Amino acid sequence: MTNNEILDIAMQQSAYDTNAKASDFLMDTNVFVKSEIGPLAKRYYKEPIACNLISYGSNIVASVKDEYREIVERYLSKYEFYHCFETPNMHWLDERMKEYGYRVCFMAEYFLPDVNALKRRKCSYPLKVLEQKDFSDLYLPTWGNALCEDRKQLDVLGVGAYDNGKLIGLSACSADCDDMWQIGIDVLPEYRRQGIASSLTSNLAIEIIDRGKVPFYCCAWSNLKSVKNALRSGFVPGWVEMTVKDAGFVENMNK
Repeated sequence: MTNNEILDIAMQQSAYDTNAKASDFLMDTNVFVKSEIGPLAKRYYKEPIACNLISYGSNIVASVKDEYREIVERYLSKYEFYHCFETPNMHWLDERMKEYGYRVCFMAEYFLPDVNALKRRKCSYPLKVLEQKDFSDLYLPTWGNALCEDRKQLDVLGVGAYDNGKLIGLSACSADCDDMWQIGIDVLPEYRRQGIASSLTSNLAIEIIDRGKVPFYCCAWSNLKSVKNALRSGFVPGWVEMTVKDAGFVENMNK
């Protein structure tokens, strides 16, 4: 795969996620589409979503329910598109959506592999490629970033690092959509700062590409440890998202 092919696949997937067209993300003006989760959307998207803002760096594609479109249009017209994903500006949107029972919820940065930088980084410990059947005993809090117990059926591939047979680090991926698999990573605290995370992440990314899929990586932009791991592993920023969801959902997450 080339970097352009990877980016095209990611934009097409974002189009499936938002009821948009892939070309919408390349426009130099903001694009508004009617919010709808299609059959090919990433499998973790769940209704109700009042609004989802996505940017690949040129504009914002706003996937929004009809009844909130005027609010979102006003919001995007007030600020430069890249300032719409940050405070204090996003408070403007949050305050107005709160009146309708919605709040700004998820905000994240997504990373894509740079094939010119991606390589199998070496590890001081033996590595092993794992398949779905190998995960059955690993659904523990220790590996909660690499694996998702609520969606076990989507965890399809992983790479583990071992110290005398003990699993000390795990990178695994979920088949969140047909063409893209999302990577998560965990390393035991006493084994961190040894390059294990980037070794596992880069090796898994190459295993995913070898299977004809695009690996992607997601974290909060304030999670600098995770951001640095993405960069060391051969990933670069791909796109950003901000989602407005039901206020009860947000309140429940904050308990």
